Amino acid sequence: MQEFCSCLALIGAMSISLSIAPARAAELVMFERVGCAWCEAFDREIAPIYGKTEEGLRTPLRRVDTEQPRPPDLAFIDGERLTPLFVLVDRGREIGRIRGYPGQDFFWGMLDELMKSWMPLLTNGRSLMSNPYP
Repeated sequence: MQEFCSCLALIGAMSISLSIAPARAAELVMFERVGCAWCEAFDREIAPIYGKTEEGLRTPLRRVDTEQPRPPDLAFIDGERLTPLFVLVDRGREIGRIRGYPGQDFFWGMLDELMKSWMPLLTNGRSLMSNPYP
């Protein structure tokens, strides 16, 4: 009987824990494939620092191999043959996308525009995001 009550208490605690868990955060989904030269350029130029930037902290990078089955939680995203493809996703909906990798000088600006469509601007019209490469 005590074991049954312990199990019941555990199930109750798990239910409460799951019900107050925060909604899935926004993320930048990168669709990539092996042998993609532009994906490799992104890996060299942006990937090492992305997680340390404001953008990376707000929207962590999630990688998806286009040669593998698409994860079920991303089934709503219309795929493209072009890689890399960056899709900003928040709570199960697509906010916008960047097709291809235009190089680090243009990537940050394009990502900033994508973020602006998702986040309100700060006062004085300044974006919440900033290019780490001025």
